[in-house]
Amino acid sequence: MEKKIRLSRRCRKDLMQKPNVVGVGIGFRQKKGAITGEESIVVLVSKKVAPNELKAKELVPRFLKGQQVDVIEIGEVRFMDGAEEAQANAPPPERVKKWRPAPGGISIGHYAITAGTLGVAVRDRASGARLILSNNHVLANTTSGNDHRAAPGDIILQPGAYDGGDANTDVLGRLMRFVPLRRTASQPQCATAAALEKVANRLISWLHPHYRVQLQRLNQGGNLVDAALAMPEREEDLADEILALGRISGTARAYLGQPISFSGRTSGLVKGKILAMEVSLYITMHSGEEVLFEDQLITSAVSRPGDSGSLLVDENNRAVGLLFAGSDRVSICNRIDHVCRLLDIEIG
Repeated sequence: MEKKIRLSRRCRKDLMQKPNVVGVGIGFRQKKGAITGEESIVVLVSKKVAPNELKAKELVPRFLKGQQVDVIEIGEVRFMDGAEEAQANAPPPERVKKWRPAPGGISIGHYAITAGTLGVAVRDRASGARLILSNNHVLANTTSGNDHRAAPGDIILQPGAYDGGDANTDVLGRLMRFVPLRRTASQPQCATAAALEKVANRLISWLHPHYRVQLQRLNQGGNLVDAALAMPEREEDLADEILALGRISGTARAYLGQPISFSGRTSGLVKGKILAMEVSLYITMHSGEEVLFEDQLITSAVSRPGDSGSLLVDENNRAVGLLFAGSDRVSICNRIDHVCRLLDIEIG
């Protein structure tokens, strides 16, 4: 279906400044919990609030520039690594054991994290080498590239550390490259900011010696992907298949209502549909920081902690997205064309 809805950057910004709003995109309108075939601007909120509890300026309009607006409650959206894994959500044993060769859909992780999911084997466009695809926060410890959280050459465990992976016996590969994750606010690197911070702290020390000023730089742009690559120690240790899905036959563009599946470390095989596209939204990290992502996919295939890094595929086993976040109602995925372009890889 060709999209008719258009949503400007200014409209997105205005809507996302309203209380409880975590994201804005284009999707199918929902009526009494059921998905209709009618497209609308979708405003994603962590929790719906009764109109009489909000001020007039805080209300989400029912129409925007003649286009219908639908408010959808999705809960708190967070990265889906294994940090919150509970015994009640124990993953299938085959997903967390040691595999050689290692297929997609199993436990993996940078040595400093808990565990996520090995997405799929891909090929480097320049060298043709077979590589491991997953998220930045799974393979590169949620690094911005200049925070010393990870560096190329770091060991990657399979299974991940949370699942018993050991640096002496379970190294599958090493971090090769990643797309840095841009925080909404970060510590400035320039000399001018450092000088201003130093002067401010001298001044405040006279009045309030127990306080300190720390400047932060606001980043205007968001992230397109949460993605990283690892090089296997031995090429024969990496399988081309994904558990419960088999081999991937290339990539495809996602569309609203599209049936999709993923195969994750915690949830196994999960099916659903694309609910929204072109979504801008804030993701809550475990540190409490919020990270802005743009042009994302929202799916009804609900993921659980540990499913981060799962490949999203269509009914023809073509990759359409890379799962990295979610709530108890939806999953959030990067568009696969952004992943392939920014990492310079081919799939299938």
